[in-house]
Amino acid sequence: MKHFLNIHAQDRDTLRTLLREAARLKALHARGEPVTTLKHKIVALIFEKPSLRTRVSFEAAVAQLGGTSLFLPGSEVGIGVRESSADFARTMSQYVNGLVLRVFKQSTVDGVAKHASIPVINGLSDQSHPCQALADLLTIQEWFGEVDGKTIVFVGDGNNVARSLAIAACKIGGKFILARPDGYGFDKDFETKFRKHVGNALPEETADPIHAVKNADVIYTDVWTSMGQEAERDARLKQFTPYQVNEHLISKAPKHVKILHCLPAHRGEEITDGVIESSASVVFQQAGNRLHAQKAVLEWLLA
Repeated sequence: MKHFLNIHAQDRDTLRTLLREAARLKALHARGEPVTTLKHKIVALIFEKPSLRTRVSFEAAVAQLGGTSLFLPGSEVGIGVRESSADFARTMSQYVNGLVLRVFKQSTVDGVAKHASIPVINGLSDQSHPCQALADLLTIQEWFGEVDGKTIVFVGDGNNVARSLAIAACKIGGKFILARPDGYGFDKDFETKFRKHVGNALPEETADPIHAVKNADVIYTDVWTSMGQEAERDARLKQFTPYQVNEHLISKAPKHVKILHCLPAHRGEEITDGVIESSASVVFQQAGNRLHAQKAVLEWLLA
């Protein structure tokens, strides 16, 4: 049984295969050519967290591949509350062909996958966002031809998005730099996984964003306060103010640099209006690529 629970479990060849298929499916979609690889397949989306891009892109992806999707709020399902993750997984395996989980804890995704007899996709957890990382790689590939040899600078904290992208990019030859305040870097768990699945040379970390972007091909940022961190908001605003992706920071990067953001953006906090609306910004192309990257994952697991 194959799952898509995190990015470190996927080898380089699998990532490259998924990227090629995502590009192919995107081209077919642009030409209006139908794809029916998920015909008669049903995919259930179980979301404990609110979502715009993940929900709509997965529902559209399943529909564009000829399948059917079902959406269930996590509050109604109650994985681990109303019933154990094992009972939930074994029950859902009788009804549908695949599960997409957007949850607070990685342990929820892992627990369901352990007992499911159908593929499970991680739509987001506290530790990992593999579908976002795949869409990010597809976007970089579209602009630069390949990820290999490109420098990606993530300005923010070592969150789930940064963790997944760092592992994915480095697996296929990219360079990753994390520019963050002291105390907000990658944790020991990430370092252990990186060494095990990628290599001993960990991604560079620095507290100096201007130094970090001097050779950047891509500058990436995310919200400073993620869902579940609301109590830390005031402290984070103070710590991260020098890490805003603004016009001054972009001026220190090469002219060809592209700006990524996984959205939603808190304009005026982690990124300015001027940058997100600039010609360097490809954030909405990046958002669109969630659709095609996830179609590739769905095909790989279900077709």
